[in-house]
Amino acid sequence: MKEKIIRASYDDSTITVYQAYNKTIALHAVKEQKFVSPPFKMERMTWIKPSFLWMMYRSGWGTKENQEHILAIQIKREGFEWALENACLSHFDHTIHSSLPDWKKDLQRAPVRIQWDPERDLYLQSLPQRAIQIGLTGIAVEKYVNEWIVKIDDITAYAQNMHQLIKTSKMGQAMELLPDERDYPLTDVIAKKIDAS
Repeated sequence: MKEKIIRASYDDSTITVYQAYNKTIALHAVKEQKFVSPPFKMERMTWIKPSFLWMMYRSGWGTKENQEHILAIQIKREGFEWALENACLSHFDHTIHSSLPDWKKDLQRAPVRIQWDPERDLYLQSLPQRAIQIGLTGIAVEKYVNEWIVKIDDITAYAQNMHQLIKTSKMGQAMELLPDERDYPLTDVIAKKIDAS
């Protein structure tokens, strides 16, 4: 079984998650220190990722269209844990869900979706461990935008600098710049619900 552990940068009260957006959404968010609608669309599902390297993989180090700006968003741990408590896995698992129809009902009802994808290394190659992606919709997006966010930083230049070091084979320097991500503590109830190891 693939190891599924949430690794993240966190302190006693906050956890850092990452998102990538186009310039308009990102600059508004940094200026206001919250996502502003418009241009941010409250009605769309928004995915937050605690893994820095998974975000780099997803955004191509900030080179993919509409993902040119990488944001590091500090959110309240209580909000993050609310999301996990109110989540449903995005795929059916017979060891967790009693039946396929029950899972479909849960998926429709839940304001949060959980997906586990291969974690990435500095070359963005897949690793055996899994990294969590958390999809917020409905009430979860409202809480995220209006209650959970503590700070928003644009870390695009930092990511580009690291990417440049990797491209010029300065791996030691690139590794030193990596955020300090540690195993995030979960209650047994949450771990079971989200299928964490």
